[in-house]
Amino acid sequence: MSSTAPASGPSGIDHVDERLLRTTPLKKLLARPELGSVVGAIAVFVFFSVVADSFLKPSSLGTVFYAASTIGIMAVPVALLMIGGEFDLSAGVLVTSSALISSMFSYQMTANVWVGVGVSLLVTLAIGVFNGFMLTRTKLPSFIITLGTFLMLTGLNLGLTKLISGTVSTKTIADMEGFSSARKLFASQLTIGGVEFKVTILWWFGLVALATWILLRTRFGNWIFAVGGGSDAARAVGVPVHRTKIGLYMGVAFCAWISGQHLLFSFDVVQSGEGVGNELIYIIAAVIGGCLITGGYGSAIGSAVGALIFGMTSKGIVYAEWNPDWFKFFLGAMLLLATLLNAWIRKRVEATK
Repeated sequence: MSSTAPASGPSGIDHVDERLLRTTPLKKLLARPELGSVVGAIAVFVFFSVVADSFLKPSSLGTVFYAASTIGIMAVPVALLMIGGEFDLSAGVLVTSSALISSMFSYQMTANVWVGVGVSLLVTLAIGVFNGFMLTRTKLPSFIITLGTFLMLTGLNLGLTKLISGTVSTKTIADMEGFSSARKLFASQLTIGGVEFKVTILWWFGLVALATWILLRTRFGNWIFAVGGGSDAARAVGVPVHRTKIGLYMGVAFCAWISGQHLLFSFDVVQSGEGVGNELIYIIAAVIGGCLITGGYGSAIGSAVGALIFGMTSKGIVYAEWNPDWFKFFLGAMLLLATLLNAWIRKRVEATK
């Protein structure tokens, strides 16, 4: 057998291929994009454990995880989209659009609720395809494309709901066939150890696991990182850039459909003006979780930690009996601190290579 000899540089100093160097567990840990958010989550948990007596109660745990899951379900695909170098400003209102389509189609057509749910899935995915198609065809920034979609959906949600229902909210579908079974899938709750957990937590965990597997174990995951690192370079090595970006927008649409059905079957009616502004919260959760604005870096687990920080902060302020107006201050502070910590960790990792 022949051994691989180290290459000799021009100065006579031997150089070893970086891929052959051993990496210590500490360096592997520091290289994880979600490390900064994990540190932030621990700090938030300790902080509210001290200032809010009821924060550590078992019943509070279910409430915190539910608040995190409603953001986390959407933060997962938004994180993947950001790793791919793009944004989606229509994600918040798309959740509401999905719920409105299911409700109004079922009510107006007097169909089984599951028919409306299926139609909603098809329409919502079509909107995701539209965003991706317009992005790849026009070459305009995703900020502009999805801002236009955001405005159109906002107007359609309100205009069509008032035109069809006569008010800004849909009619109740609680007495329609299929409602109870759909509620079990999208809005039921489980009792574990005497603590009630919403089914959205299971959806959230499942999506995080699926997205992590896609990123780390599939060819499509490699394509996402490559496209986020640079579309031209990715295209040069054979990555289907257009298909990858359209697929990412379809992922956002699919999760918006899940969130929309939860919204509908939790309350059986939908307010057409909901969802505006939530797209920023999804992006914040992804950024706190380690995703870079420039793309090519991040993780699904990080987005989950970012959503958990959101849940702990939003409910921790309530348990501490503070004015809820402080919530956005803490969220903004966490965004800045997590971003600075992530940047510092990356510099430390790069300096030790």
